[in-house]
Amino acid sequence: MKVQNTPFSEDDAKFYIAEIVLALQHLHDKGVVYRDLKPENIMLDHEGHVKLSDFGLAKLKSSSFKQINTFCGTPEYLAPEIILEKGYTKSVDWWALGCVLYEMLAGKHPFRRKNRADMYESITKKPVKMLESFSQEA
Repeated sequence: MKVQNTPFSEDDAKFYIAEIVLALQHLHDKGVVYRDLKPENIMLDHEGHVKLSDFGLAKLKSSSFKQINTFCGTPEYLAPEIILEKGYTKSVDWWALGCVLYEMLAGKHPFRRKNRADMYESITKKPVKMLESFSQEA
């Protein structure tokens, strides 16, 4: 699913996000933390339904540890706890989902910067700017 500066309608975004939520819930129920949710890894099948791809960074979380500590993922979609190396859980997938939703509605990523250090600072320290074009429901 490629987002190219053209926002999705809120109804379309709601549909796709709902399907991604179901996919993430299924993975989490199976003990899998996906860790690489981004538009490039969201595919649509021939009927227009979401399929996640590229499980190369997915982690099967065992009951022997409470948090994951590996620094990995696509920089723009990293959750603050990954950047700050605090250890993390499946919550990082929900963070990335929020980034994807923002990108669907705005046509741009909420944290993208030319400089990676500036982007990481934005992710870890600055609130997301909600655009005037977003409805209250969004």
